[in-house]
Amino acid sequence: MDDRFIFTLGAGPLSIEQAGGKGASLARLCAAGLPVPEGFVVGTAAYAQFVEKNGIGAAIQAAVARVAAGDLAALEAAERSISALFTQPMPEGIAQPILAAYAALGEHAPVAVRSSATAEDLGDLSFAGQQESFLNIGEAEALLDAIRRCWASLWSARAIGYRAQHHVDQAQLRLAVVVQRMAQADAAGVLFTANPLSGARDELVINAAWGLGESLVSGQVTPDTLVVRRADFTVRERRLAAKQTMVVPDSSGTRQQAVPSDQQGSASISDAQAAQLARLGAQIEQLYGTPMDIEWAIGGGQIAVVQARPITTLHGPAPEVWNDSLAIDALWSNGNVGEAVPDVMTPATWSLVQIFIRDTMAISDVSGYRLIGNIGGRFYMNMSVLATLASTFGMGSDAFHEASGQTFGRIPSGVTTPILPIGRWQIIREILPIAIRMRRRVARSKPLLPGFFARAPQQCEALRQAIAAAQSPQQLGQIWHQRLMPFFHEASRMLESAARSDGGVLVWVRRELGKLASEADTNALLSGLSAGSAELASLGLLVGLGKLARGEIDRASFARQYGHRGPHELEISAPRPGEDPAWVDEQLADMGQTDLGELLRRQEQRQAEAWARLAQAHPRRARRIRRRLAQATEAFRSRELARSEVVRVFWALRDFALRAGELCGVGEDIFYLTIDEILALLGGDQAALDRIPARRAAYLHYRALPAYPAVIRGAFDPDAWAADPSRRSDVYDATQQASQPSAEVRGFPGAQGVVVGRARVLHQAEEGGQLQSGEILVTTITNVGWTPLFPRAAAVVTDVGAPLSHAAIVARELGIPAVVGCGNATMRLHTGDLLRVDGARGTVDVIERAGA
Repeated sequence: MDDRFIFTLGAGPLSIEQAGGKGASLARLCAAGLPVPEGFVVGTAAYAQFVEKNGIGAAIQAAVARVAAGDLAALEAAERSISALFTQPMPEGIAQPILAAYAALGEHAPVAVRSSATAEDLGDLSFAGQQESFLNIGEAEALLDAIRRCWASLWSARAIGYRAQHHVDQAQLRLAVVVQRMAQADAAGVLFTANPLSGARDELVINAAWGLGESLVSGQVTPDTLVVRRADFTVRERRLAAKQTMVVPDSSGTRQQAVPSDQQGSASISDAQAAQLARLGAQIEQLYGTPMDIEWAIGGGQIAVVQARPITTLHGPAPEVWNDSLAIDALWSNGNVGEAVPDVMTPATWSLVQIFIRDTMAISDVSGYRLIGNIGGRFYMNMSVLATLASTFGMGSDAFHEASGQTFGRIPSGVTTPILPIGRWQIIREILPIAIRMRRRVARSKPLLPGFFARAPQQCEALRQAIAAAQSPQQLGQIWHQRLMPFFHEASRMLESAARSDGGVLVWVRRELGKLASEADTNALLSGLSAGSAELASLGLLVGLGKLARGEIDRASFARQYGHRGPHELEISAPRPGEDPAWVDEQLADMGQTDLGELLRRQEQRQAEAWARLAQAHPRRARRIRRRLAQATEAFRSRELARSEVVRVFWALRDFALRAGELCGVGEDIFYLTIDEILALLGGDQAALDRIPARRAAYLHYRALPAYPAVIRGAFDPDAWAADPSRRSDVYDATQQASQPSAEVRGFPGAQGVVVGRARVLHQAEEGGQLQSGEILVTTITNVGWTPLFPRAAAVVTDVGAPLSHAAIVARELGIPAVVGCGNATMRLHTGDLLRVDGARGTVDVIERAGA
């Protein structure tokens, strides 16, 4: 089965780009364990392949060009001409995986075939009903024909006109198709988790009719209406309709037939079934964080959810806007901070991250311009602040980009970094005292690092126990002020000291080695951070899982020593591996016979050979570099260990927030408050609770959008960007017209080696079970939570990264070829593509496309 064209529902999360709005939503429902009929999604890549193979793209665009939204005759003419284009045969490379997926449902299995567009229900727009659906399809050829007709319906007169009216770019639209086993339907209908007429959130409204739901959706029948109280899920109002017709399956698909006279005026669902539906609707609303419009069916006493989408017409609290890019023309990057916080942040996490940054980065604000920002809930670094500081002290633009690229990744060609309007002497007067204080603070803290490392784990564990034992809001507040807050500040200051103690030696060594040795030898010489008895903290999770798999430690020991590290380790609303046994089980099952020690020994051998070559060619300089590198290695290990202990504190901060939610009766809604608001709540001030609905709406809305570009210049609108079919995931520049990304995939050489293998494109660490041994891992960005995947990967390719990023460091340690900071890897590469990765040159070449 072609993994690029076919996605099995229930196998993992799907993006709108892959599966369209309906497909992505059904995958989300499946992941939550909700009753969704089994099936699969024919992905948007299959539509694009059909268009490309049949050479009809230009004809489609010609048909819709210059068609006005209100010109019905022109719209209908465009629909007819485009519909004819989709009568061409289905290419074998697409048909075969579709039919294989269909066969897995059983011979002649009756299925529903529904369109799923990439422009479905974005923002305040609703595209519901604009594309075709076909029911009770039971033959292979009929299935292929239904899929082609779904694709053609992307270009119906109604859809073309609606998109034109709302200025939706039609140049690169795609359509997925959902294929599901037909749900048995004695009755079916629609459930609204808020009253769509009054807007009342304390009641749910159910429309129900006999047979398939299409009679109701198409307006052929007036349904029964039941209003259900949210408080106890009892029916408070019931209006029965005379339901004279219903839609039922037959050999040709479906047909309309008369409802038996004794059933026409009777209730199509019972009060008990209404309560079941209401409870299910409440679950789905909680999953999405917004009132929902849910299509359902009941057959044989079993409920099936056919579709769920937000109610776009309902008035409610306006979501907060989290977007610092609107306040200033600046260049923003998440090339480094995105590793630490790859997710949309809850307000609680963002407030704690700001404290952490103020403690670890002495210059976190320059004349009111903040070094960090929140753009659509995601963590970005303000590169304009850094560029302005560099310019003040004599560093040119090219030198700044070269230096910052080692940590934050490359700034794409043509993108400029605005310098902030601050006078040079104003900056000097402001910064010099801060820099002097920072140097003194680092000097005082550095000798304290060994003692801190020795006691921090036990101190954190004691704090977590004290938090769990707190019996009142006042007692918990005292723990914060007297113990947790001081420890949080101390851990952050220790990381500041560890991060600045090497004086940039590692960057200097990399630059010097680049003059004397090949890129491959440079990468080999920079590995060895885990050599000997020293364990690099970035590899700790992998090391701990290995020990657990071999029986060297038990689960409790794993949780204490390594359980704080994971893919979402600074987001305090996310569970840690140490509190999630299912996560640990999954990692152990996927590890197989991974031998971490052998990987490290092999890389030590490569390093020794590289040292021998360097010493022979440059004996004097090699000795000096070895001394400096030893110094840098020690400092780097110290920095990584300090970072690990800060992450451990964030576990205690998560415990604190959860306990506050329990003691104050707000549960996990506590994460929608800032830390200052949580402390006020513990003191009895409940004013901030009114802000929770708007913040929950903002968080869930931003989280539903694709991950934003790594580099952003100027004002950025996440919704407009997400709705743009031609958007780029590597860069957004509000000051110039977007250009097409390069067809080549190039990046920083992360670790040496040449590998040929099949790509596996993953978007989040939770998809790691899909990675097969020997495949090439292609993803946006990695962090410690991705480390257990690395030994299975033949090579690693990332969109975001730099020579000192997580992916590059871990790949070097394990001797895995890597190319990082490509910018466009996940745009240009697809699962199943045959790739050649050259880690020394930083190149990724496509030998053969998947399905070719």
